[in-house]
Amino acid sequence: MSEAIVVEKWYNTRMSTKPMNVVEKILAAHLVEGDPARDAEVGIHIDQTLTQDATGTMAYLQFESMGVSHVRNDLAVSYVDHNTVQIGFENADDHDFLASVARKYGIIYSKAGNGICHQLHLERFGKPGTTLLGSDSHTPTGGGIGQIAIGAGGIDIAVAMAGGAFHIPSPKIRAIRLKGRLRKGVSAKDVILTVLAKFGTKGNVGWIFEYTGPGVATLDVPSRATITNMGAELGVTTSVFPSDAVTRQFLAAQGRVKDFTEIVADRGASYDDVFEVDLAKIEPLAAAPHSPGNVVTVASMKGTKVNQVMIGSCTNSSYRDIRTVAQILKGKRVADDVEVGIACGSRQVVNMLAADGSLAILVKAGCRILENACGFCIGAHMSPATNAVSLRTNNRNFEGRSGTKSAQVYLVSPETAAASALTGLFTACAGTKAVPAPKRFPIDDAMFLYRETAGKGVRGAKIIRGPNIAAVPKGEPLAANIRGVAAIKVGDRITTDHIMPAGARLKFRSNVPQYAKFVFEPCDPKFHDKCLANKDSGLVNVIIAGESYGQGSSREHAALCPMYLGVKAVIAKSIERIHRANLINFGIVPFTFADPRDYDKLEAGDKLELNGVRAAVEGDGTLQVKGPKGAFTVKTALSERERHLILCGGLLASL
Repeated sequence: MSEAIVVEKWYNTRMSTKPMNVVEKILAAHLVEGDPARDAEVGIHIDQTLTQDATGTMAYLQFESMGVSHVRNDLAVSYVDHNTVQIGFENADDHDFLASVARKYGIIYSKAGNGICHQLHLERFGKPGTTLLGSDSHTPTGGGIGQIAIGAGGIDIAVAMAGGAFHIPSPKIRAIRLKGRLRKGVSAKDVILTVLAKFGTKGNVGWIFEYTGPGVATLDVPSRATITNMGAELGVTTSVFPSDAVTRQFLAAQGRVKDFTEIVADRGASYDDVFEVDLAKIEPLAAAPHSPGNVVTVASMKGTKVNQVMIGSCTNSSYRDIRTVAQILKGKRVADDVEVGIACGSRQVVNMLAADGSLAILVKAGCRILENACGFCIGAHMSPATNAVSLRTNNRNFEGRSGTKSAQVYLVSPETAAASALTGLFTACAGTKAVPAPKRFPIDDAMFLYRETAGKGVRGAKIIRGPNIAAVPKGEPLAANIRGVAAIKVGDRITTDHIMPAGARLKFRSNVPQYAKFVFEPCDPKFHDKCLANKDSGLVNVIIAGESYGQGSSREHAALCPMYLGVKAVIAKSIERIHRANLINFGIVPFTFADPRDYDKLEAGDKLELNGVRAAVEGDGTLQVKGPKGAFTVKTALSERERHLILCGGLLASL
C-alpha cells in the first residue's frame, strides 16, 4: 500500500470519528510517520520549501551532498532578500551560487530586489491546506492563508527537498478566539503583542496556535500574516488562520483563485486550551527593549523622545501597511530630528504605491525609501545612533540586533510608527481611513527565474562557487564518555543572534571555518580561541545556559559552527524548538538540568565529566555529570530518530 493511500485512509478515519480543527485537518492529510494521539513525535510530508540567502547557501550545499538529481517536493523557491548590501565579494558570489544551484536542481530563484521571502511567498505561491517548510523562523507567515508553515534549519529543508519527512513534536493546539473588531489606530501588530503579553517568549514549545472566532472575519490576509509571522516570537511550532472567504478574495486578487481551498474548523472541534481576545478592547502596544515579549502600552510611553523610525520587514511591509502610513503622512513632514526609513515587502507593493501616489507622499514627507529587503531588521544597515530610541515595525528587538548595542529598539505597529515620526515623540495614532483589500493586484513575476524548469532542473548545469563557498563539515559519532569543559556560561534568553551574529557577519555564512570565528562574539569574543585550545588539550566543549536558550531565528549555524569548534553538549534550563532540532541535526546533545538550581553551581572553565553519555542517549536520556562542586543530573528526551542522529554525529554523518 502506498504512503499516500495510508495517509488518506488515516485522514478519512479521523474525519469520520471526530470533529477536527484546522491544524488537525492539515496535519492529518500530510502525516507519514507516527500518530499524534500516541507518539511524542510525528513526521509530515512537506509540499513547499523556501530558503533565503542567509541560510540558503548552506541548505543547498547540504542538499548537494545527498546526491539527489532534482528537488522532489511540489515547489522549492530560493529567495535573495537578506544580504543584498554587497560590500566585498562574498554576498555577490553567494548569489551566483544560489542562482546556479536553482537552475540545476529545479528551484525557482527570486532575484535580489524582488522582495522579502515571506511577503513574496504569501503573494505568489502560498496555498491553503498545504505544508511549507522554510529556512527562516518567520516562515509561519504562511499561516495567514491557512497553510501549516514552519521554520527550520537548512538541513531540514534539504531533506524535505529530497522528499523526506519533517518531524515535529506531536502538537498541543491552543485556540486564540477572536471576537469584536479593532478600533481606529489599532492593528494586527497590537493583536500579536496582546498574545505575547499573555504567553511570553518561552514555555510554548510544542504548541500550535490556531486563530478562531467571529473576529477572524474582520481581519484581512496581510493582518493575519502579521499575527502568524510574529507568532515565531512565542516559540510555538507555528500559527494558523482558517482559509475562508477573506482568503479566497486575496488569492483571487492575486490571480490565484484556483489555489483556494476552504479549510475551517468543524463545529464541535476541540482544543487543548482556549484564550479569548476581544479585539475591541485592544489598545496600541509596543514591545520594549530587549524582547518581543516585553509588552507595554503606547500610552505609558507618551512623550518619550524618538530618534529613528523604521517601517517594513516581513512583518509589516504589505500594501495595506505602507498605504496606511502614506495616508497618515499625507500633506505633512516627519519631525526634523527623526530619521525615517521605509522598506516595502515586494516589487508588487512598490508598484502599487507608485501607481496610487503613495510613494510620492512618502518621499515628500521626508522618508528614505529603502530596498525591498530585510536590511534594517537584521542589522545589515540603518543602525541607530548611540543610545538612540528606534521605533520599528519588524519582529525582533534583541539587544544589539539593530547593529547598535546601546540602542533602545521598540516594536510597534505601522500606525504608531507613522504618528511618532510626525511628532518625534512616542505617539498613538488617532486613526485613519482603512485601506480596502485590492480587487486586483498587479502581477509581475519577471524576477522569479527558472520557472520553466521548476521541479525538473537542468542536468549538467554548472554550479558557480566563489572562494567564500567552503565544504560542509560533518560531525563525529558520540563517544562513550566525555571529558569536557564549560567553554562558556550564558544567561537566560540567549538568542541565535548572540550565538552567531547577524548583520555584517552574515556574509561568512557559506564558510564555516571563517564564520566560526564569531561564535558568541557578543558574549565572549575569545570563545573561538578557547574552544580550539580545549580541543588541543583533548577536552570536549560544553555550553552552559539558562532559560529559553537558542530563541530567535532558525539560523542553523548557531549549532553547525559550535559543532565545528568541538561542542558536543549543551546543558541549559530550557532550549527552544528550532535550535534544539538544529543541535540534534549536528550531533550536539541537548541536555537540560533536572534541577535548575544546579546551573548556579557551574562557572565557565569548569571541568566536567560526562561518563556514560552514549549509554544515556541510547537509554532514557538521564546522566550524572561530575563537576568541581559535585555531581548533578541532566536529562534529554529523544525520539528514536533523534537518538540515531546524535549517536552518528548528526544528520549528514548518518546518511
